[in-house]
Amino acid sequence: MSDRVASGIDGLDELLGGGFPRGGLIVLAGNLGTGKTIFSAQFLYRGVVDHGEKGVYVSFAEDKDQFYGNTRALGFDFERLEREGHFSFLDMLTVREAGVSPVLELIIGKVVELGAKRLVIDSFSAMAQAFKEPHDARIVLHTILSRVARSMGCTTLLIVEVPHGRSEIGLGIEEFVADGIIVLRRRLLEGNPLRELEILKIRGSPTPRAHAVFTLKGGLRVFSGFKARPVEKPSRFKPTPDMKDRFSTGSPDLDEVLGGYPKGSTILFEVGEGVLAEHYLLVLLPTIWNFMAHGRSVLITPSIGVEYSLIKERSEGSGFTSEEIDRLLRMYTRYRSDIRPGPGVVTFKGEDIFEDFEKRLKLVQELMDRTGQPVLDVNGVDALVDAYGVSGALSYLKACITTARIAGGLCLIVLKPGYPRLASILASMTDVHLRFVRRHGAVLVYGVNPATNLHVLEMDVSEGYPMPKLTPII
Repeated sequence: MSDRVASGIDGLDELLGGGFPRGGLIVLAGNLGTGKTIFSAQFLYRGVVDHGEKGVYVSFAEDKDQFYGNTRALGFDFERLEREGHFSFLDMLTVREAGVSPVLELIIGKVVELGAKRLVIDSFSAMAQAFKEPHDARIVLHTILSRVARSMGCTTLLIVEVPHGRSEIGLGIEEFVADGIIVLRRRLLEGNPLRELEILKIRGSPTPRAHAVFTLKGGLRVFSGFKARPVEKPSRFKPTPDMKDRFSTGSPDLDEVLGGYPKGSTILFEVGEGVLAEHYLLVLLPTIWNFMAHGRSVLITPSIGVEYSLIKERSEGSGFTSEEIDRLLRMYTRYRSDIRPGPGVVTFKGEDIFEDFEKRLKLVQELMDRTGQPVLDVNGVDALVDAYGVSGALSYLKACITTARIAGGLCLIVLKPGYPRLASILASMTDVHLRFVRRHGAVLVYGVNPATNLHVLEMDVSEGYPMPKLTPII
């Protein structure tokens, strides 16, 4: 038998070194509304369903009907598990002030009767209030630890309420006897609710990654960091139809969040510290591919470090032919000695902004004449600043915005860190503003305009090409 118990929380066991210590006491702490009940219910439910480990939920905080109603919404059928003899709910609201012995007899008796391997006590804070003497709660804790957890191998989750404004986990003793301590927090990130998990302690495991982002969407899920995934069976990109007055983003998830991009509009991708090209390209490339799949052209003045070969390689990997790419994709980039102009690459000198923009306008018109459709115009701000300075880059972008509006196309601006003044100016000039930030290894995306929830960005390759998967943090 393994010395580890699966937590039942998606993404958490990777951080725990394989799970909770078997037969250990785990303290789960947090303020009201941080997800402690969902965490503990998931620990019990997945333990029964996935691992055949029976569970007991001891509640000093809510009655059975409340618990069953709240967890049923998550798809947890505890009533069925109880009928089948795999789960038991102990309502301790009715035994307030009964004393230590009756409470211990009820808990230990039920664990023995059921043969339970998982136990949740909700909560230590409420249990402490239920007894006449404050030290009685500690007696229960130590008895549960020695007789249930250690002797019977029943992994125990102890919920601790942390009052708002306090940093102490509990009553000052359970931290020291616990085999693991996990704290759930909810705070604001730039005005958006962010949920964070911190592993303060876990016996037998170094925890180099002690922090993570999590969501309660569809149950509790932990995101330990962005992972690039290989495409095992490549297939051609499947285009998404446009809406009446909007272009599809090419991503069903992003379309659901934003409703598409308004035709004739300008989109700002504001990229934060630690966010890499592979992260924002995961969101940008489907828009490029969707334009190409509909027979529309794409013109890109790339950010520094993003080359034509990268965009072409990614597009070919998503099923576009070299002929399609050469016909529909144009990279408009500053001349360097190592860049060879070709069907897909057009260079500008970066010396005279008016000359360069006039050349660009002719290129846009040629692409529109060839396809009979509007163009997607993508611009990396850092490359424009490098060529023309901040004021020149702003003038250039204003002209691009105007061109897209008149022609009914789409202008997309990528702004990397280091230009705080430009960020506020461009935010006021654009129609849609998406911000990419990184926290605890996870990449988060949210709409500044229109305002949206924080979403965790993941890579989905189930269709045979990389696509963004966006999970809201709720």
